[in-house]
Amino acid sequence: MSDEQDGDAGQAPGGLPDRPFWRYTRHPNYFRDACVWWGLFALACLQWQGWLTVLSPLLMTWFLTRKTGKPLLEEQLRRTKPGYADYVERTNGFFPLPKASRRSPTR
Repeated sequence: MSDEQDGDAGQAPGGLPDRPFWRYTRHPNYFRDACVWWGLFALACLQWQGWLTVLSPLLMTWFLTRKTGKPLLEEQLRRTKPGYADYVERTNGFFPLPKASRRSPTR
């Protein structure tokens, strides 16, 4: 579904997505991929040997969030998309959560 929402329609100014999934996380596809890996691990754990596969979802989640997925894409987007820094400030990077409200500093 997030792939369908990644078209030109529904984009905020600057070409940044502003559709439902993209409002709550900058990388809904990576989050979905991690959920699939953890779901497969949960199914594997129906057998006692399934615990031996815990390295797979751990590594995939690490790669998606810290190594090759999110960091590389965000580096490119920071250079090519005006307004991306503002989008980063108001949108969670991985877990889909509501937008952060902009708070003015209290004096």
